[in-house]
Amino acid sequence: MTATDISTRAPAAPDLTQGPIAPTLIRLALPSIFAMFVQAAMVVTDAYFLGQLGRDVLAGAALVFPMLMLMSMLSAGAIGGSVAGAIARAVGAGDLGRAEAILRHALVVAAATAALFGGIFLLFGRDIFTVFGGSGQALDHAVAYADLLFAGIFSVWLFNILGSVVRGTGRMGVSAAAIFLVTAVQVPLAGLLILGAGPFPALGIEGAAIATVAAYGIGALWLLIDLWRGRGPLRLQWRGGLSAGLFAETLRTGALGAMNPILTVAVVAIANAFIGRMGTSALAGYGIGARLEFLMVPVIFGIGAALITMVGANVGAGRRDRAIRIAWTGAFAAGAITGAIGLAAALAPGWWADSFTTDPTVAEACRRYLQTVGPFYALFGLGLALYFASHGLRSMRWPVLGGVFRLTIIAAGCGWLAGTGAMTFDALLLVVAVGMVSFGLFNALSLHRFAWRATPNQNLGTS
Repeated sequence: MTATDISTRAPAAPDLTQGPIAPTLIRLALPSIFAMFVQAAMVVTDAYFLGQLGRDVLAGAALVFPMLMLMSMLSAGAIGGSVAGAIARAVGAGDLGRAEAILRHALVVAAATAALFGGIFLLFGRDIFTVFGGSGQALDHAVAYADLLFAGIFSVWLFNILGSVVRGTGRMGVSAAAIFLVTAVQVPLAGLLILGAGPFPALGIEGAAIATVAAYGIGALWLLIDLWRGRGPLRLQWRGGLSAGLFAETLRTGALGAMNPILTVAVVAIANAFIGRMGTSALAGYGIGARLEFLMVPVIFGIGAALITMVGANVGAGRRDRAIRIAWTGAFAAGAITGAIGLAAALAPGWWADSFTTDPTVAEACRRYLQTVGPFYALFGLGLALYFASHGLRSMRWPVLGGVFRLTIIAAGCGWLAGTGAMTFDALLLVVAVGMVSFGLFNALSLHRFAWRATPNQNLGTS
């Protein structure tokens, strides 16, 4: 079947390459933003249900949660972003046959990567969580949670890769509907399995893992059916086989982009390791607070998904100058949204802290985190949105260096505090805040001064 035959099934995408930028960006972003807020309910309700089981369970969840977010950020943001950008460029160039080939290769990559990470955590999970500051019952809970979660992590990878494919064609509503479906399954199932009800026994933290794997599996099946039936411009089919060249295109930007979520999780892991020295209450409180920071990722992703599609389509159509304008427009919008959320949390931290725990020491630790770090969420949102836009412009080097810069500042700052005997909970939180500021400023300044200063419409490099 030729690309011409394929293109007769459905329109390739909305017109993304002309007209006013802001209305088109809003139209594409709104479904994803609303869906991501709904998806955030999974994180919030999980924490609420687990909070009923005590601070050791909360601390165990705090150790595993960054790893779950790493899987989400890699599959939806890094590899998924690379896939969405490649498909958007192919659609923008009118080559739907190439877009369908990228879809096939992306599914193979999802299976292989899920197997890799699943194996790592099943074999070395206890050692990893020990390094991250886990001990005692909190460590036991973390291992129990992670064993089940990573045994079924392919469902998360498959769902997010398929969602990225759909978003790359501009079908944001379909992707949003899939996220609604996952949330509608996961939230009640988590409550049932964690706390128990009627004939169902309480499974505790293991129930959270089972609910997550099952919900994402159902969502992935729904998207597979959608693509298999060809309801959009692309159809899932294996005719044409696989090629090393398309694997390279799928992975080149994605592998570099994968460094950013790894660095983001490494930041939380380092902070966990040092804050864990302050006791279980401090670790649990920081874990609750950091959940709000991680929730900024799906919120920003709602805008980032639209940025990848719009920017990629304009690059594919040879309109790089317009692609750059789109990138800055979306980045400042993301900074404004996350900044407003962070400021609200800093001014009234009790609404978040008291929702997850009745332990006063844990709640106080969470409040202090929000008051210290929350005011700087705007720069985190700005920097992360620029990372997503860079997928479409293939300028991933600078956002990755921004992540390295943030990690270096936090590691050096925590190490210096420990070495000089000045380490306190508040001092560690201040280091986390400085790292967040550095990430946003570095990404904005470096992209403005270097990667995005090229002559309009010139050919792209691969940096």
